[in-house]
Amino acid sequence: MKDFRNKVAAITGAGSGMGRSLAVLLASRGCHVALSDINEAGLAETVKLLDGTGIKVTAQKLDVADKAAVFAWAEQVARDHGKINLIFNNAGVALGSAIDGGSYEDLEWIMNINFWGVVHGTKAFLPYLKDAGEGHVINTSSVFGLFAVPSQSAYNASKFAVRGFTEALRQELEMEGVNVSATSVHPGGIKTNIARAARMDQSVTKLGLSTDSTEKFEKLFTTTADKAAEIIIRGVEKNQRRVLVGTDAKVLDLMVRLLPSTYQKLVSLSSKRMK
Repeated sequence: MKDFRNKVAAITGAGSGMGRSLAVLLASRGCHVALSDINEAGLAETVKLLDGTGIKVTAQKLDVADKAAVFAWAEQVARDHGKINLIFNNAGVALGSAIDGGSYEDLEWIMNINFWGVVHGTKAFLPYLKDAGEGHVINTSSVFGLFAVPSQSAYNASKFAVRGFTEALRQELEMEGVNVSATSVHPGGIKTNIARAARMDQSVTKLGLSTDSTEKFEKLFTTTADKAAEIIIRGVEKNQRRVLVGTDAKVLDLMVRLLPSTYQKLVSLSSKRMK
């Protein structure tokens, strides 16, 4: 998809961060947008930013973990806009916990949003993308969908799952011969609210880590949400299978390729230094 003018994009997690930046960038390219987020206040702020752009904007409060709600939203977007060309399954949350001590409730919470939210969004919107005759599914994994980190087992699991799901989807679409594609997005440290809003379980102290570890990691984040949006949209234009967002993502991806097993020791040592 080289031209976004008069296309229609649906974006989850559009109330802040990369979702908001994607909405603003796409609007500047003449793309109509259907926005959703569980945070109504943040969603309203994004909509306000798009005033005067001349594109059609619709917004819906949405919990991506709610399958029925996601399918209902997709149907509503199709009615409101007449077609759908892109779905950005961007909404996500973070969780820090040790495997030994972390709760099943937190694990289910993060998987329901990060993984099942992507599954619901993909399955709900895919028929409309095919009907439009030109479409793209963009699913947000993470650099943590490429390598594992202590205290991030649940987050790793959700983002590895998104990566595998999206890569299989891309292959299936190619086998079908339809004019729809799929891209897995792997952001590194992006300056958004996800780290600050993360759940931190006391079990991380078993690993010698503190419950404020996310704040320390956040200081290492170097890529802005606006820059991330530019990289993602460029990846869609080039029909890339995988988009690495940020220099840190590229470095870590290379590390895993060069040291597929040994990298684990390096990550453990680095994590200890972040205490």
